[in-house]
Amino acid sequence: MINCITIDDEPLALAQLEGYISRIPFLHLEASCQDAFEAMDVLSSRKVDLMFVDINIPNLNGLEFVKSLSEKPVVIFTTAYSEYAIDGFRADAIDYLLKPFSFEDFLKAAEKAYKWIGISQKKEPVMRLPEDEENLFVKSDYRTTRIRLSDIKYIEGMSEYVRIYIEGDDKVVMPLLSIKRLEELLPPERFMRVHRSYIVNLEQVTEISRMRIVFGETFVPIGENYKERFMEYVNQRIMR
Repeated sequence: MINCITIDDEPLALAQLEGYISRIPFLHLEASCQDAFEAMDVLSSRKVDLMFVDINIPNLNGLEFVKSLSEKPVVIFTTAYSEYAIDGFRADAIDYLLKPFSFEDFLKAAEKAYKWIGISQKKEPVMRLPEDEENLFVKSDYRTTRIRLSDIKYIEGMSEYVRIYIEGDDKVVMPLLSIKRLEELLPPERFMRVHRSYIVNLEQVTEISRMRIVFGETFVPIGENYKERFMEYVNQRIMR
């Protein structure tokens, strides 16, 4: 079953999408959203595999919304504007439906997403660094760099790559690697995901203010879905 959401500011368009989705056995509609901010709330709290996104939506258009996501579901754009097609595919959309589209066209796009998601879910087993390993080798800018795990302050996810911030250095290493893959690789007793876009080195955490982790002049937010686990870690170490 594929969990999906729809994003469109036109109620009739949402109703049509809901009707089409209800006719496809492998699709489950998680939510219908009228703008990008509603969709962000859904993505932060639910598992979403596929998004049907209109481009011309208020506040933040569909293209910019999709580009802003560090980890995005499969995307199918639904729009009345053919001139956005190239931009849509550059945003890694798997298909582009031009309004008005038929159920047959919608079904073909959904089947394409179904096949793509099925292939992407056939992943290699999760591998972690050995427990006694103190170094991580990453490829960045046509070179391989060795980084001591203890020197990593925090990691920021940026769509298809990450920024690794190093202690005592202005240097930032940017390997082509997803934040999810890096989270799987790093030892969980030393590194913790605290936000959809951030992993922190727990040994480097020295100050927390207003649900943000302070690294000098940088503030790393603690996401709502990660707050309980992180605060449990902190509370276990508070002197009483």
